[in-house]
Amino acid sequence: MTLRAFFVVILVLLGASASAAPGKVRPEPQALPPPPMLFYVVKGAPDTCGRGCDSWIAVEGQVDGAAAPRFKKFLQQIGNRDLPIYLASPGGNLDQALAIGTMLRERRATARVGRTLVSECGFEAQDGAACVKLKQSGRVLRGDIFTRSANCNSACPYLLLGATTREVAPDALLAVHSAKVVVQFRGDAPPPAAVRAAANQRGRERADRMLSAYIVKMGADIGLFDLARSIKFESQHVLTREEIARFGIDRRDVAETSWKFENGVRSMVSKFASVREEGGTSWRLSQWRIICSSNEQFELDFQRPALAAGSTLPTVAISGVGPAPQHFNWPPAKVQGYEIWALRVTRASVQGLAAVPQFEFTEAVQAADGKYVARSAKFSTEGLAGALTTLAATCPPPKNLVLRQAVGTQESAAK
Repeated sequence: MTLRAFFVVILVLLGASASAAPGKVRPEPQALPPPPMLFYVVKGAPDTCGRGCDSWIAVEGQVDGAAAPRFKKFLQQIGNRDLPIYLASPGGNLDQALAIGTMLRERRATARVGRTLVSECGFEAQDGAACVKLKQSGRVLRGDIFTRSANCNSACPYLLLGATTREVAPDALLAVHSAKVVVQFRGDAPPPAAVRAAANQRGRERADRMLSAYIVKMGADIGLFDLARSIKFESQHVLTREEIARFGIDRRDVAETSWKFENGVRSMVSKFASVREEGGTSWRLSQWRIICSSNEQFELDFQRPALAAGSTLPTVAISGVGPAPQHFNWPPAKVQGYEIWALRVTRASVQGLAAVPQFEFTEAVQAADGKYVARSAKFSTEGLAGALTTLAATCPPPKNLVLRQAVGTQESAAK
């Protein structure tokens, strides 16, 4: 009997979306397999994908066994358009992911992690049959990008490595684990256990050689390979910001999102930023929110991890909302290990903030010698103008205006 072994090395995320805290392992199984990988061009509002950028390529879904040939055909169809690529994938076939990553390197692409929501899908689920059909139509679709809790897991981070420019938003998630070797035998009878074991070992060695060589070729740190190999295939490890930087996936000192409108219990616009601390070994995540009391009065909130107990008289100030830096109210509220600083601002102030390309943020704390130690950083206002326009449309009029209108109505009725 002649046995022929075919090796298919895959990295498939079995758990649900990686929503755990960075560094934690989540072995939860997924009920339904994700859809095959989709590639399509999306056009959004001005500056949706960066200043001067309103169009991008969405790459989403499972990296299936035929994903690379489809992606090659897709690139041929769109030509030489220089569009950023947004990835949202649970992983899949490793060979195909590395092939797509190699195409991204040849194209000198910019790749980011983000979910695309297609407007034409309406209330249809983004992975529903009707919406998937739209995404496969070859049309340029309308949509928006969201990075919060967007996942690039398993084989997807290696796909991301292929891009020349790689950016991972502070609220997006990358997760890795070891490869699973699937060996398919073709013959008249099942092979002996020793043959199966030997084939699996050769497949594992092949996967290790292929992946380690690819990581080095793409200019990343081999530590990523060592970490992923240490995580069981049935689990996953969510990379911390420090690991993302150390492994060379995204080495920026400041990673920030654009401002986004959020329609919830309280409508707001917000952004996140992750900043490398002095010394370069740790990172701090912070968030800004703008909430309206009325369409003329707003509250600007800044949230950060609470300072150490020994820190005294901290101050927080922002430039760009007036002729001089504005100091946030003291003391801040403290909730679950976070400080929340608030500043009342007018509509004109927030519009002025949106009109400049960036704002400066200064944090200071009083040292033991009584002197203030200040640290400043500049952050982008990308997306703020459009988000504020959407927010203002949801804000109520000032209370005094409502009262005047009510009095006017009563006077008219009396006449």
